[in-house]
Amino acid sequence: MAVCARLCGVGQSRGCRRRQQRKGPAEAAGAAAESEPDTDPEEERIEGAPAMPKPSGACGTVGHGGAGDPGASLAPGVSGGAGAPASACPQPPAAPARCSLLELPPELLVEIFASLPGTDLPSLAQVCTKFRRILNTDTIWRRRCREEYGVCENLRKLEITGVSCRDVYAKLLHRYRHILGLWQPDIGPYGGLLNVVVDGLFIIGWMYLPPHDPHVDDPMRFKPLFRIHLMERKSATVECMYGHKGPHNGHIQIVKKDEFSTKCNQTDHHRMSGGRQEEFRTWLREEWGRTLEDIFHEHMQELILMKFIYTSQYDNCLTYRRIYLPPRRPDDLIKPGLFKGTYGSHGLEIVMLSFHGKCAKGTKITGDPNIPAGQQTVEIDLMHRIQLPDVENLRNFNELSRIILEVREQVRQEQQQQQEGQEEGQGRARPSARECPPGPAYQKPEQPVPSPSQGAEGGGGTEKSVEAAGGMPRAAPEPAPSEAGQPFVLPAGVISRNEDYPRTCRMCFYGTGLIAGHGFTSPERTPGIFILFDEDRFGFIWLELKSFSLYSRIKATFQNAEPPSPEAFDEMLKNIQSLTT
Repeated sequence: MAVCARLCGVGQSRGCRRRQQRKGPAEAAGAAAESEPDTDPEEERIEGAPAMPKPSGACGTVGHGGAGDPGASLAPGVSGGAGAPASACPQPPAAPARCSLLELPPELLVEIFASLPGTDLPSLAQVCTKFRRILNTDTIWRRRCREEYGVCENLRKLEITGVSCRDVYAKLLHRYRHILGLWQPDIGPYGGLLNVVVDGLFIIGWMYLPPHDPHVDDPMRFKPLFRIHLMERKSATVECMYGHKGPHNGHIQIVKKDEFSTKCNQTDHHRMSGGRQEEFRTWLREEWGRTLEDIFHEHMQELILMKFIYTSQYDNCLTYRRIYLPPRRPDDLIKPGLFKGTYGSHGLEIVMLSFHGKCAKGTKITGDPNIPAGQQTVEIDLMHRIQLPDVENLRNFNELSRIILEVREQVRQEQQQQQEGQEEGQGRARPSARECPPGPAYQKPEQPVPSPSQGAEGGGGTEKSVEAAGGMPRAAPEPAPSEAGQPFVLPAGVISRNEDYPRTCRMCFYGTGLIAGHGFTSPERTPGIFILFDEDRFGFIWLELKSFSLYSRIKATFQNAEPPSPEAFDEMLKNIQSLTT
């Protein structure tokens, strides 16, 4: 703004031009001389004005001067004396006048101001009255709404309601900018995924829901939880969208940058005329796509009823915490991101796959009473690759179990050697299976890891919920598979929600899964195998549970979800995990 002030001829560095015009010539010259040393080189560059020649009647050579110059007494023949010809000492040309922003036509100023960030415009309005008047032009704010928030609606129709584009920017978009992006609601162990976006002239919070179990490859479902819009010039209106009676009065409180809460002020809109039974049947159709009579498994009925009772307590007030999408690195096995996964009787849940050097982690965004949201359901050791047997031997569960347990023993021995080495002061011999050390995943030269894909299918239900966290299998000395992959079939006795899973895979790694009793009691890591099918699907076999989970990528595009740094993403993972530990 200092440069703008100088360009306009105002501010301490220049002094007020009008005051200089009212002063006499001597005073004005003195004021200009005092301000000249403060001239900013950047200002000269922006204005494009050439440097001013020295304002003197002399030619600029030592000994040359006017009548009062000692050089006037020099001998004839020395140029620059009092009697020197005019051609011998030419006067410098008049300096071109400086061009001030105030002298530019208003339409050009509108174009300049419209290209500046909206957050800088209020400061610009304080420079002078002319700037403040020009900044009332709706064209400037219409462009800021479009370029900063993607508002592509015809904002001219707002004139009917008396709302200006400046009002939309200042009272709606800028005011609620901190809640745009991805959030995890605090709904006990169940969690959730909320995406807050600018949708036309509204800000809407969409709750993302997995497809109905077990159709893991189907697209996500979503429903609005709240919306914010500007219907008059006073302030934005917050409306709760929960229930089946239309929008009603709500409230949003931004607790801090990465946390906000919503509250419904008319919870009677959430109730249905048929009472709780009608509400439960409606919720069941939306959540599971079926009726209670269609669900024959008694344990599954109990889990469904428990979730309805628990989540309905949060229909009037919710707190949300920001989550980021995982950053992508060139050496990642596949593109990280969000996936839908099958979890037995708990149905489909949302998992975030991220890469951390020599291991990968699957973190639950939605959870269940066994393994709550925020916990690491699977952890994959990219240092321990597993070569599957041929299809006939793969059908034998005991053969697959033998291979996985051998790798687990290798990991255990490496951890023990590492611990002994540390105790002897020899440093780290090999990365620990639990630590996920930084750096690219290690691969032997004869077995490079191509950039493959993911896939999997979700598995059976037991009293313990399947969840996995990373172990670290050793890379097998076989050549890397081709893009076509190798045949894959589930071993006999392994439970899967359905048989619609890929029949070829690209590669497999040792991993560990997290299982626990109801209420996240007695959690433990158990061995398993991570199967990479393609770029968008992967699977995990829980050895102890004899269960298979299939995961499919969520292909929705999310804005305002990139972490400011890798460290910020790691801190986010720790925070959401600590809430349920």
